[in-house]
Amino acid sequence: MSEFDLYFQLGREHILDVKGYDHILFVIALCSLYQLKHWKNVLILVTAFTIGHSITLALSTFNIIQLDKSLIEFLIPITILITALMNIIVGPGGENNNSKLNYVFALFFGLIHGLGFSNYLKALLGRDNSVLIQLFSFNLGIELGQIVIVVAFLMLSFILTDVLGVSRRDWNLAVSSGVAAVAITLMI
Repeated sequence: MSEFDLYFQLGREHILDVKGYDHILFVIALCSLYQLKHWKNVLILVTAFTIGHSITLALSTFNIIQLDKSLIEFLIPITILITALMNIIVGPGGENNNSKLNYVFALFFGLIHGLGFSNYLKALLGRDNSVLIQLFSFNLGIELGQIVIVVAFLMLSFILTDVLGVSRRDWNLAVSSGVAAVAITLMI
């Protein structure tokens, strides 16, 4: 297995690992307002998040920025909570009116989440000085993992709202409230 393949697989597995459910919750909160027909918007949103966390992941890996791990571990659930609360406030149909703001939030919150990933990646890299390929492939793996989560969530949303007739408002409220509750629990 090549080094690229190894880190790509590690990134994908890291994001899809249920032990890292905070990240899965954030991705679900990001896309809970959207329908399957908005898949392009969601892809841009998730990619904005990936760009954000890629930046701080690289900066932290190169020891350019370093923040207290406990502060980052507290800020991550705050980003999840804010995203869930914004979904509740905006509600279904508001995703198009605030799409640019959503992208900015996703990028900014990605910066915070990237710092959370950095400890994991630093442990994998050890003292290796040539990490660009590892960083790139790890981030691509994370992006693919996020896309898997988004596709699964949007399909479930489609089945519940478009096939079974659950109202989009109720679906958004249930998902966003559940995500907010878990985020508050993580903060405590």
